[in-house]
Amino acid sequence: MTDQLKPGSPAETPPAVSLTDSRDAVDLRLELARARSEIESLNAELAETNNGVIALYAELDDQAEALREASDLKSRFLSYMSHEFRVPLGAIRSIARILLDKLDGPLTEEQEKQVKFIQGSAVDLSEMVDDLLDLAKVEAGRITISPAWFEMVDLFSALRGMFKPILTNPEVSLVFDEPPDLPRLYTDDKKLSQILRNFISNALKFTLKGEVRVAVARGAPGWVIFTVSDTGIGIHQQNLASLFQDFVQVDSPIQKRMRGSGLGLALSKKFAELLGGRVRAESEPGVGSHFFVEIPVCSPVSESPASTQSEAEGERPDA
Repeated sequence: MTDQLKPGSPAETPPAVSLTDSRDAVDLRLELARARSEIESLNAELAETNNGVIALYAELDDQAEALREASDLKSRFLSYMSHEFRVPLGAIRSIARILLDKLDGPLTEEQEKQVKFIQGSAVDLSEMVDDLLDLAKVEAGRITISPAWFEMVDLFSALRGMFKPILTNPEVSLVFDEPPDLPRLYTDDKKLSQILRNFISNALKFTLKGEVRVAVARGAPGWVIFTVSDTGIGIHQQNLASLFQDFVQVDSPIQKRMRGSGLGLALSKKFAELLGGRVRAESEPGVGSHFFVEIPVCSPVSESPASTQSEAEGERPDA
């Protein structure tokens, strides 16, 4: 049976809430209120920071656009001035050639010497203008790559014939190693030839005695490496990193006597990258230098015929 309260017995009462529990509840509510206030403050601060970041990004976009416009303006200026310089330079070279051919009569020994100096200066300036124009085209993205299949022996033969008339130092020989049994290349031979011409010209300029040697060999699968080596003055290690930058010239006694724009190697680097390859250099002062251009057998800018596509398979060599 269920127990019943006896008449007169005291009724059961709920347990009393202690004063300590009440204080804990109040403290908890206060803590929650403080936390809520801090969260609201943090949210407001975060919103303000986000607005600042958005404004910063907008400012960076404006500055990037201004830089693009400045770069485009510089490229257009270089292109325009290069074209304008070509006309008077062409006239100077033509007149110098007429005088040296003695079509208008003989020249004295001193006059011939001076006209040759004028002609040489005009040639140097023309090459500088061509470099500036090429640089403007590269930066403006107007350089086109036209790949085609060709044999490396033909490339070496053309370079040999090009440099034979300008070898003026009898103590320096230009040697082209016969290309080994390598596959044909599918790339822009004119751009590759310009890279090698820049390497060879620099090597001849800074080699007073010995030889400049041009060679080609297999690299990683699907790659070939062209090398231009010399026995010249060499380059200090600390200068190698900046060697392929625009307008950089290595400080040396020979350099002070030579004219140049400092653009040849920079353009070689840009052309090699357009062909899907890279350039690099090794050197030791007093011993000589080695300049390398590594390119794929098959240029990535255009698809090659399927029948010979297997020649181009392979990975890029490690840096």
